[in-house]
Amino acid sequence: MEYSDIYVRRIRGLCAERGISINRLATMSDVKQSTLDNIVRGITKDPRVKTLHKLAIAFNMTLAELLDFDELNDYSFDEAEDGE
Repeated sequence: MEYSDIYVRRIRGLCAERGISINRLATMSDVKQSTLDNIVRGITKDPRVKTLHKLAIAFNMTLAELLDFDELNDYSFDEAEDGE
C-alpha cells in the first residue's frame, strides 16, 4: 500500500464514521472541492500540510490527531523504497 493510500483511507474512514460526504467535508474545511477530490482519488499524492490541517479542523481534530493512527504509524519508508 502506498503512503498516500493510507491517509486517503483515513479521510474516507473519518467521513464514514461521522456521516460526512467528501463534498460536505470540502465545504466544512474550506478546501476546494477539486483539491479534495484529487486527494481522495490518489491524483495528489502529497497534499500540503495546510490542507491536511484544514481537514483536521473540519473533523474537530488537531493535525497530530488526524495523522496519529496505526496504519500511518506502522508505515515503513524503508520497505516502500525497497519495492520501488
